[in-house]
Parts: sequence; structure tokens; C-alpha cells
Amino acid sequence: MSKAKLFIDACVFIAASGSSQGGSSFVLELCKRGRFCAVCTRLVLQEAERNIHRKLGAEALLRFYQGLAELDPTLEAFPTPEELAACEPIVGEKDAHVLAAALKSGAAFLLTLDRRHFMTKKVLDAHLDLDVMTPGDFLRELLEE
Repeated sequence: MSKAKLFIDACVFIAASGSSQGGSSFVLELCKRGRFCAVCTRLVLQEAERNIHRKLGAEALLRFYQGLAELDPTLEAFPTPEELAACEPIVGEKDAHVLAAALKSGAAFLLTLDRRHFMTKKVLDAHLDLDVMTPGDFLRELLEE
């Protein structure tokens, strides 16, 4: 049986780089240990890197690079203009690339801390082929199984 794919949004990488104790770090650790397959895009990684550097500093950036080397995520190709256009009405222009790439990757879950754009009625009403949730919600669901 193949491992479930988890599409990881930039904010999850940022949170994990800032704290080794939270749900974001734990989810990435589960991926490093082979329990799940982490998926993202180069753009997601660049966004994470830029924000970690700007907001958290050199030590967190080093943790990000070390964690990324251990994680070795699968990189999904950037979505097509058509894929972006289909996702823009659901999550907005800024986050359309994340949703489009997550759908394109065949991920079972899109893990994000961006409640404002992803934990919305529009996203629920879109009946997507993946579950959108926070790392904490994902871990709670995993424990309930």
C-alpha cells in the first residue's frame, strides 16, 4: 500500500522551523520517518525560506534547511494557468498555486495553518478531492483512527 501524500503549505514549514514541539514539526517528523509522503512545490519552499529568514532569523533558517534535507519532499510541478484559474475563486489569487498544486499532486491532505483562506465555506463547498486541515487537526484525526 502506498503512503498517503501530504501537501505541506509554507506556513507549516515556517511553524516547524520556529518550534520543534508543535504539530507542524511532528507531521514533518512522521514524513521523515516514512509514515507519509511530503509533497510541496519549489514556490512553497521559497515562500517558507523567505518568511523564516525575515521573521525568525538565522537559527530557524538553519533548522529549515536541515529539516528539508532530512525530509526530501516530492516536488510537484507548478500548476498550469488553467489549474490556477480554477482554484483562484476558491482561495484567492495569492493561495491558488498552493491549492492547485495540492490537487495536481494527488495528495490526500493539504496541511496548512492558513485558516483565513483555506478553512472557509468556499473550500468546503468546493468538494475537493483532498482534505484541507491544520497539522494539529490531522494528528488528532490520525490518533482517533
